[in-house]
Amino acid sequence: MRKISRRLALAAPVLGYLASKTRAFAQSKPIAPDTDWLNFAGDNANTRYSPLDQINPANFKQLEVAWRFETSPYGPHPDSTLEVTPLVSKGRMFFTAGARRDAVSIDAASGEVLWVYRLAEGERADRSPRQGAGRGLAYWSDGQGDERILYVTIGFRLICLDAKTGIPCPDFGENGIVDLRLNDDQDMDLIKADVGYNATPAIGKDVVIVGAAMETGGRPKTYDNTRGYVRGFDVRTGKRLWIFHTIPKKGEYGYDTWLDGTDHIGNTGDWAQIAIDEDLNTVYLGVELPTGDYSGQYRRGNGLFGETIVAVDLHTGVRKWHYQLIHHGLQDRDIPCAAILCDIPVKGKMVKALAQPTKQCFLYVLNRETGEPIWPIVERKVPKGDVPGEWYPATQPIPTKPPAYDLQGVTPDSLIDFTPALHEKALRLIKNYVTGPLFTPPSVYNRDGTWGTLWTPAAQGGSNWPGGAYDPETHMVYLQTKREAQVTAMLRNKNPAFSDMDWVAALGAPKGEEGVVRDGFKVNEITVDGLPLLKPPYGSLTAIDLTKGDIAWQIAHGETPDNVRNHPALKGLTIPRTGQIGKLAALVTKTLLVMGDPQVTTDASGRRGAMLRAYDKATGAELGAVFMPGGQVGSPMTYRLGGRQYIVLAIGGGNVRAEFIAFRLPKA
Repeated sequence: MRKISRRLALAAPVLGYLASKTRAFAQSKPIAPDTDWLNFAGDNANTRYSPLDQINPANFKQLEVAWRFETSPYGPHPDSTLEVTPLVSKGRMFFTAGARRDAVSIDAASGEVLWVYRLAEGERADRSPRQGAGRGLAYWSDGQGDERILYVTIGFRLICLDAKTGIPCPDFGENGIVDLRLNDDQDMDLIKADVGYNATPAIGKDVVIVGAAMETGGRPKTYDNTRGYVRGFDVRTGKRLWIFHTIPKKGEYGYDTWLDGTDHIGNTGDWAQIAIDEDLNTVYLGVELPTGDYSGQYRRGNGLFGETIVAVDLHTGVRKWHYQLIHHGLQDRDIPCAAILCDIPVKGKMVKALAQPTKQCFLYVLNRETGEPIWPIVERKVPKGDVPGEWYPATQPIPTKPPAYDLQGVTPDSLIDFTPALHEKALRLIKNYVTGPLFTPPSVYNRDGTWGTLWTPAAQGGSNWPGGAYDPETHMVYLQTKREAQVTAMLRNKNPAFSDMDWVAALGAPKGEEGVVRDGFKVNEITVDGLPLLKPPYGSLTAIDLTKGDIAWQIAHGETPDNVRNHPALKGLTIPRTGQIGKLAALVTKTLLVMGDPQVTTDASGRRGAMLRAYDKATGAELGAVFMPGGQVGSPMTYRLGGRQYIVLAIGGGNVRAEFIAFRLPKA
């Protein structure tokens, strides 16, 4: 049931009095107007850009903590990974907490709670996929006083709340709720259906767009598969306006790309954030791959709209154009984040473009009006695998520009080389595996032969759900990536309860080799004496100039992890900063690029924590850093309130309980 704080209503007369006094004082000392942050990524173009510049290179180091808000009192258990970007409107901050059990509003200047809403979902939530904290909320206003907060619960319900009070909007759905499991073109078990959504709804021109996410497809089945259809709803009434079938039905466009039909296929959802161009009345979907993250034995063909950017009409959901980034995916490299919408100069003309970061570390840049590539994307031959019954595509689309922005494929030159001995161990280790270029597929495990395919980027990327950031003044895209290796071995399946597919994937090295073992296989990345197999940087920050399609600069982001810095094999060596593995996005302001370390490390004084860093946008030079008690787990945002600029982000991870931490400059 819901819980509504009455503190806001009780304090209203006092707040009104204080506000009038503040306005009277402000007449003698003008202050800059307040600014808001109304979207997960700043705007529907997903730029993460703000023109604010009160916090700048000269004073970033002076930032101090304004307030902290721990989310552990909310939900059934404390958050550790809080992937939420909070929103701010008119001095109020909004976010989800407690593994998305609660929607919360606080005072953006003080961190004081204004209201809390909770919908008890019981078994429906307990049995749903995607149990994590999610990405947060969406905000909508008609500009006339009607303000709404919308989000999707763990049990896959779309909730609409009054932004002022946290009370469900009575004119939306049934008492503020639309059951997404009842608003689909497929039969769905209301309790056990394998479908959820941990992104925030996207809103454009009074239309709310919601995608879908399922359990990961490492143990696929060809029955009871939920399909990841995308839907648009009226923001005022909750009425469904349209549905887009990401898996085409017979007679629909794309059906003929499924050589075995689509009767037994599921997934193919848009689980990431969604971009909208209101001027073009267009929604840009980033669709994941179909059932079988590593197994495509029952879905021969390229399979639209798997791993495809699809542009649909905002009001009708009708397809305008599509571009498939991967044909018949077999490596779980689904589109992980929203496209960045940007207007860039091309051959002397401004072009409405779309830049899509990916797990494979290609930035695909398309004309968002037509779907045509800005620079050529060429179909090139790719290796085939050895799994019996698998269907392998002959080619994959490879961008000519921009170049790959992190390592693709494992080679001898990419292995750890701190010392000759460590490098030699790594060379011996990779002889046990199939290696090759980016699209080398999974291979059959053979104890007396090769033990699967070793590749990078891993299934988690490269880039992942946080996406990128974009500076509209310089046309620079900023992307964080992580570098790690993954083994994927295909095993003949002997357990129908596990899966009805003949071949299933195991991730990791075989039992008896180095690493942590679970179910007979390692589930962590392969290491060399406890050190990463691949040489650093483990985490990078890259700037890509979209006026040229080139990499402008690239740096290691994040301090060297303790286990590397203190490793006995590296004693006495000078190790340059290696960066850290994590999933991050940056904040771009008028004068700065801001992003936090994803991991906690120990400094020379013994203090454990992470740093929030500011970089020069043009060069990548570090301009300053401030201490945080935990690593960045949610993306930073910024706003101005009462004449003061704030930077807020979620921190946590590991044994650190998640919280929001707000920074601002000392009061003059």
